[in-house]
Amino acid sequence: MDTLTHLIYASTASRRFDTEELLVLLQNARAANALRGVTGMLLYEDLNFFQVLEGLESVVTPLFTKIAADKRHNGVALIIREPIAERSFGDWTMSFSKITREELGTIEGLNDFFGKNSVFSQLDSGRAKKLLAAFQSGRWRRKIT
Repeated sequence: MDTLTHLIYASTASRRFDTEELLVLLQNARAANALRGVTGMLLYEDLNFFQVLEGLESVVTPLFTKIAADKRHNGVALIIREPIAERSFGDWTMSFSKITREELGTIEGLNDFFGKNSVFSQLDSGRAKKLLAAFQSGRWRRKIT
């Protein structure tokens, strides 16, 4: 049986992206994800990506394989891939936030992590879920485009 799954990964951009490039990336992701039934969010902070993909496992796994091979980033680290009961970002084909390190440091349970100049790819599953929860609700959700 094909299960609803979320997959969370982090990576490092191979070069710095400007706002225009990020918006084009986002536009393309939204169009492709709408066709696949994939939802989620993407964070970008100083060369670091953190992405959540939600959808059927049979769609999310090959999509992640394709994303991992993309030359625009490297050091792709799979943090979580697990079945979920419902989507956290069901109304977003792909939300996006360009966030600062200072903003990340204000998220409860992550302030010590980002205070040490850690990057998204060093998140364990527990902290990744805290970051996911922070962007799923509250003031963070309002900032995401």
